[in-house]
Amino acid sequence: MDISEIFEKGGIAMWPLLGLSILAVGTILERLWFWASILLGEKEIINRVLDGATSNWQVAREVALKSRRQPIGRYLYAPLRLAQPDPELFRLALEAAADDELAAMRRGDKLLEAVIALSPLLGLLGTVLGLIRSLGSITIADLGTSATAGVSLGIGEALISTASGLVVAITSLVFYRLFQAFWFNQIRLFRKAGSELELLYRQDWLQGEESDEPWGTTKADRKPLLQSDEPWGTGKADRKPLLQSDEPWGTGKADRKPLLQGDRTENYNKSELPDQKSDISNLTSDISQNKPEIGNNILDDSDLTDSTDSSQF
Repeated sequence: MDISEIFEKGGIAMWPLLGLSILAVGTILERLWFWASILLGEKEIINRVLDGATSNWQVAREVALKSRRQPIGRYLYAPLRLAQPDPELFRLALEAAADDELAAMRRGDKLLEAVIALSPLLGLLGTVLGLIRSLGSITIADLGTSATAGVSLGIGEALISTASGLVVAITSLVFYRLFQAFWFNQIRLFRKAGSELELLYRQDWLQGEESDEPWGTTKADRKPLLQSDEPWGTGKADRKPLLQSDEPWGTGKADRKPLLQGDRTENYNKSELPDQKSDISNLTSDISQNKPEIGNNILDDSDLTDSTDSSQF
């Protein structure tokens, strides 16, 4: 029995099965070529990008740029092409690229799912139609005669469509599961490569190591910001007078040095001291010269007091 006889005896359901089988074979061949091209070189790309990231971010960026024909290359290049991303933005770029690439890898899966579901049903439909055609020609008068000999042959031929549908569905299911295994393996590989690249970037960001980055800015340029622990970018070196003074208004001990050394509430020059001493000595001499007059005045006051008292008595 050749192919032409199979299609002739299988009935009308064989032609939809032929179309589904062609779609399934085309999808399977395309997916096999796709996965073969991916699996052969992606581990080498990951190792080269990670090795470059440990020493020079510019090298890692160039390696990922040259590997954009591969999904893993586009995935690793997505965060490296950004200009000065923080770790959170770096992680978001990895996640967005992973979603796009993993969704593209599932191309053709929906078609295979449809073939797996429809093929057995079409085969069963062909069998039912063949049985209807075979049993419809039998009459009660023909029972037990040679006229019913061809009924069993017709039933066997009607089952051809069911067998054909099962063959198409089983073949599609095998390759569908194989492609699913490849896809889950890619998820694990993407997650591992992305985590290692993000870890290297976070270490470089936090430690401030001097390493060339894909945007031409090293961590040494951001070192004052990292050391200051200030959200506005002011380092401890800029606040040194404030830290030394321990004063909320920014007055350092250097500004209060005259006060601390002299233990005085006023700031004066030592050059003025001789003039002040001379003024004090002049004042003392004036008081000593006028002392007799002061004594006379005191006596006059006492006489006045006595006279006043006697007048009262």
